[in-house]
Amino acid sequence: MDLLLLLKSLIMGFVEGVTEFLPISSTGHLILAGDLLNFLSKDKRDVYEIFIQLGAMLAVVWEYRAKIGHTLVGAGKPGSERNLLLAVLIAFVPAAILGKLFNEQIKAVLFNPVPVAIAFIVGGLVILWAEKRQHTVTVETVDDLSLKDALKVGLCQCLALIPGTSRSGATIIGGLFFGLSRKAATEFSFFLGIPTLGAASLYSLYKHRDALDAGDAGVFAVGFIASFIFAFLAIRALIRYVSSHTFIPFAWYRIAFGVIVLLTAWTGIVDWSV
Repeated sequence: MDLLLLLKSLIMGFVEGVTEFLPISSTGHLILAGDLLNFLSKDKRDVYEIFIQLGAMLAVVWEYRAKIGHTLVGAGKPGSERNLLLAVLIAFVPAAILGKLFNEQIKAVLFNPVPVAIAFIVGGLVILWAEKRQHTVTVETVDDLSLKDALKVGLCQCLALIPGTSRSGATIIGGLFFGLSRKAATEFSFFLGIPTLGAASLYSLYKHRDALDAGDAGVFAVGFIASFIFAFLAIRALIRYVSSHTFIPFAWYRIAFGVIVLLTAWTGIVDWSV
C-alpha cells in the first residue's frame, strides 16, 4: 500500500469533512486540494470525491439521528414532523432536476481552479452583503419552516451547482435572506444535505462504477472515515458558532483564498490546471 497516497487521501478526507457544511465550498476546496496534491487521475478522483461525500452526509445522520428518527416516525400524521420531511423533499427537488440536466456541462466548463477561485470571491461578497442587511427572523426553528420558504431555500441551493459557490453557503445565506434564524438556516442546510449529497453520490457512483477497482479500497476507506470524523466535528462546532456569531469571517476567508489562487495562477507560482 502506498503510504503517500494514503496520506493524500487523509488530507482530502479532512478537507471534505471540514468544508462540506461550512459556507466555503467543499467542492471548490477538493478541486484545489486535489490539483495541488496531484491526487489520482481525474476520472478516479471524481469518483473518490463523490464517495467521501457520503462520509460527510452520514455524519449529519449520526449527529441528528434522534431528530431524524422522530421525524420519520411522526411523518405518518399531520404535524411538525411531516412538515419538516416535506420541506426537505420540496427543497431537494430544484437542484436535483437542474443537476441532472446540466451537471456534465457545468463540469466540463467550471470544474477548474480559476473559475472556482472567482466563485469563492463572488460568494464571499454575497455573504458580506447579506450580513449587512437587516435580518428579521420569522422562522425560529426548522419545525416552523413553511413549505414555501423551503422551496425558496431549495432554489438557492441550485446556485451550488457552480463549483466554489458552496451548497451550505447558498442554503444558509438564502435561509437568512428569507427570515430563518441562524440556527434554523444552518440546521435546515444540514438536513437538506442528506438527500442532496446522498442521491448525487449514489447516482454518480453507479454511473462511474467502471472506474472503481478493489485496489482502491484502502484509499477510498481512509478518505471516507476522515470525512465522517471531521464533518462530525465541524457540524458541532458550527452549531455552537452560529448561536452568537455572524458568517462574515467565512466571507473574508473566501475572498482571501480566491485572491491567493488567482494571484498564484497569474504569476505562475503554482501550476494550477486550467
